[in-house]
Amino acid sequence: MIQVNHLNKSFGDHHVLKDVSASFEKGRVNLIIGASGSGKSVLTKSLVGLHEIDSGEILYNGRNICTMNQYELRDQRKEIGMLFQGSALFDSMTVEQNVMFPLTMFSNMTRKEMLDRVNFCLDRVNLEGRNNLFPAECSGGMQKRIAIARAIAMKPQYLFCDEPNSGLDPQTSILIDSLIKEITLEYNITTIVITHDMNSVIEIGDHINFIYEGKNLWQGTSKTIIQTDVQEVVDFVFASQFMKDIREQLK
Repeated sequence: MIQVNHLNKSFGDHHVLKDVSASFEKGRVNLIIGASGSGKSVLTKSLVGLHEIDSGEILYNGRNICTMNQYELRDQRKEIGMLFQGSALFDSMTVEQNVMFPLTMFSNMTRKEMLDRVNFCLDRVNLEGRNNLFPAECSGGMQKRIAIARAIAMKPQYLFCDEPNSGLDPQTSILIDSLIKEITLEYNITTIVITHDMNSVIEIGDHINFIYEGKNLWQGTSKTIIQTDVQEVVDFVFASQFMKDIREQLK
């Protein structure tokens, strides 16, 4: 579990995060949603220690990363898996080498142990036997699954996903959502997803944080978001007439 208490972050005179408090629960898919420029990315980078905050606490199972030294923070980051928006695979490496990369960098495994772990992760994302392909030989959906395999290679306790459905067709997006949900439940991971995909909000939003002008304006679930009367949330999530019609049908 990650607990955020009264987080503030400014860049010069620009106050980006304003007294943000939130809980990201273990074994659940925790979503961060909000308009561009609302503070979502700054919040996420603060959560993984890439931004030094001005005030507040970020607690990983009760341990405040804001007071950790560089060695403690490095060890903490070994428990974090990252799924980047563009997958961020190494073009010159094979699928196997991409998934093995964090193991090579941060583990003391033997070559056989690493290969066994790579094969396990590839099998888990339904890419068994694709070890020797290069990213350019893989579809966008396959690249996302490779990136997920890499993200779970170190058996993380925390998984951060930045726009996991970006650039994918609707059917593939559903598959990626389902895979993230399955892995979260199967390994009891604290999963945090930044998304603009409203299908993801409805389908896998176990816990949702709506960031508005630097504040955590609303928290709830995929079920309660349908019922909310908070106008800023309604305007964002149900912006199109199609989504408005769905909301009326689900209410």
